[in-house]
Formats: sequence, C-alpha cells, structure tokens
Amino acid sequence: MILEDELIGLSVSVDNSTDKSKKGLLGRVVDETKNMLIIDTKDGVKKLAKSECTFTFMYMGEPVKLEGKLIVGRPEDRIKKGKRWGKKWRLPKFFFK
Repeated sequence: MILEDELIGLSVSVDNSTDKSKKGLLGRVVDETKNMLIIDTKDGVKKLAKSECTFTFMYMGEPVKLEGKLIVGRPEDRIKKGKRWGKKWRLPKFFFK
C-alpha cells in the first residue's frame, strides 16, 4: 500500500493544484517533508505543498492517484500509521493488497 511505503524515488505527476503553474508537472520525488514533496523535473527541482495538490504516483508499475491531504504529515509517522488509515479514511480495498 502506497500510504505506508516510501515515496522518495517514485515517479509522480501533478493532476490538480490550487497553483495552476504546478498542474501537469512530471518528475521523480527526491525528498519529502511534513508538508512538502520535492520533485526533480526537467525544469529543475520543484517544491510542492502536499495539501494543495492531487498526485498520481507510479507505484509497483501501476498509477495510483492520491489526494495530497492524505499524505500530509511526517513521512515516518505516515508509514507507521498506514495500516490504520483503511478504517479512518475508508480507502478502497485495492490499497491494501
């Protein structure tokens, strides 16, 4: 499940954003903080606020679309809490393969 896994190194695209200049960005996640994803794009490194975007990650060869609000928080805490999120957020069952 992507919510309890490391995002660094995954390919990502920005499907939607409150900042229209960031919509459509493609790249690879190079770092992650509590509120930001740092993405290496062809135009350089971009910092994106997680809560303002909807992302599509390539995870295990499959595209996974996530609302950025689901991944806000320290990466180490998100990884620990991932299994409990299925009940709290009512995520689709395919996240828990």
